[in-house]
Amino acid sequence: MRWQINANEWLYEAFWGTKNDLWQRVSLCIIFGKARTKLDKMKLDLITNKAEKTIELNPNDEFYTPNYAIMPLLKYLKPNSYVWCPFDTEESNFVKMLKEVGHKVLNTHLGNGEDFFTYEPPTNIDYIVSNPPYSLKFEVFDRLFKIGKPFAMLVGVVGLFESQKRFNMFAENDFEIMYFNKRISYFKDYGDPKPSLNPPFSSVFLTKDLLPHQIVFELIEKK
Repeated sequence: MRWQINANEWLYEAFWGTKNDLWQRVSLCIIFGKARTKLDKMKLDLITNKAEKTIELNPNDEFYTPNYAIMPLLKYLKPNSYVWCPFDTEESNFVKMLKEVGHKVLNTHLGNGEDFFTYEPPTNIDYIVSNPPYSLKFEVFDRLFKIGKPFAMLVGVVGLFESQKRFNMFAENDFEIMYFNKRISYFKDYGDPKPSLNPPFSSVFLTKDLLPHQIVFELIEKK
């Protein structure tokens, strides 16, 4: 019996070290664990865009949408509609594709002095369609719901309902979601030969009064 105890103690110290060593290791694990948790939270905040609205432009907000991500939405828009693209320049693929299929398009952009949060669009627009600034999800959807027009916004699904403010807002409003079979890659610059930015999360179209069902699944072919 005594030999068994000594053997267990020997194995314990061989694997863990002395009891003092063990407590030191446990303490270090706790310290580094807390640090890692804090870093992971910071990363998640960046991914979920938990930043507050500021007067400075977020460089991570300017990701440009490829045609293959816009194509599935077009069939749900009524022909010859008047569409407002509030975060788009003339280079935007939203603007180009909507015009190509016969829609009248009004495009505005902060870079041209047209702030979505203060700009008053014509009352006769039929839809609001775009890829909004990811860091201002709550503020964008809050205004869209207040405007009351049908809309479709391409957004990252991660963190979409994470904060209490967002949860309450979406719980109090009707909306639909379009899911894709693949993740969408984005352009950092329209001069790039193909989309090269690959977010670690899926993108969806969050819409209002536009899709026939609350959840719609669409196939995309990445090009």
